[in-house]
Amino acid sequence: MLNLLIVLTAIILLTVLLHYENRQNIKGLLSAKALLSSLFILAVLVQPHPITHYYHFLLSGLLLCLLGDICLAFQQEKMFLWGLISFLLGHIFYIFGFFYVAQPGAWTWGGSIIVLCISSRIYFWLKPHLGTMKTPVLLYCIVITVMLSGAWSVLDNSRLMLSGRRMVFIGAFLFYISDVFVARDRFLKKEFFNRLVGLPLYYTGQFTLAFSVGFLE
Repeated sequence: MLNLLIVLTAIILLTVLLHYENRQNIKGLLSAKALLSSLFILAVLVQPHPITHYYHFLLSGLLLCLLGDICLAFQQEKMFLWGLISFLLGHIFYIFGFFYVAQPGAWTWGGSIIVLCISSRIYFWLKPHLGTMKTPVLLYCIVITVMLSGAWSVLDNSRLMLSGRRMVFIGAFLFYISDVFVARDRFLKKEFFNRLVGLPLYYTGQFTLAFSVGFLE
């Protein structure tokens, strides 16, 4: 019941956030984004967490993503860089969590090759437009690729509950795709369409990862 209430509240806040994004109301979107991102912190806190270390890794990652969300609400390049760093560190904690519960297997290596090819294509698509951000974006692409590879490992671990494994993979995959729209908005074409698609993907991914804490065992 509590999870359902969190999801319904998140949908309302996401609608409000998209409204403010469309209006380019910085104060409104900052407030809505802070509340919505705080809600995925609440979501992970209220889950049962039989795998304690996984819970702590995910919580740490989500807290860093909350900080990143606040940074990205501002338009300055310096704040974008701080947001990028926050999300990068958040992904590193996700990596620790995923590989804590699942060792690399055949799916890890197969999935990694696929993701690496896609990430490489995305980076070279963005590269002509990155300017001084080439190195930070390259590092971010590497880390998020490893994060999604870790999610492949979790999906392949039959010792864990199937529902939880699916949640981890879906959450990580949606996060990965949402970042493509962040990059498109920042470096290629700034338009509301990027937020309209990217934000629902991002928050669905984050809430799915938060809920996964209670569904792996």
